[in-house]
Amino acid sequence: MNTQEVADKLVALCRQGKFDQAYAELYHPEVVSIEPKGAPVEMCEGLEAVLQKNAHWNSMVEAFHGGTVSDPLVQDDHFSCAMSMDITMKGAGRMDMSEIAVYKVAEGKIVREQFFFTPMSQG
Repeated sequence: MNTQEVADKLVALCRQGKFDQAYAELYHPEVVSIEPKGAPVEMCEGLEAVLQKNAHWNSMVEAFHGGTVSDPLVQDDHFSCAMSMDITMKGAGRMDMSEIAVYKVAEGKIVREQFFFTPMSQG
């Protein structure tokens, strides 16, 4: 798949809530994931580490009320999209969260993802 095809498929799967399928089909085993300074996990390498990071984040969510994913903006081997979520975090109440996600594609797989958002206070 080329970058546009990977981007379109990731957006479609995210909109359907099929995140496990997205990781299984679109992510490279050696993917690098980067989050802003102050996030619980600022960087991890490898699909297993990304899956563990996401499982930890999901364990902090009490309820998911909805979300959006923009159409992708594709340039060369990168694409980006805006994502938002309406969630209730355990012990923190209901909130809206949003981020810009930037992905790099090589050989038809996502090899790098980077998220831009303001991390919640961990204290």
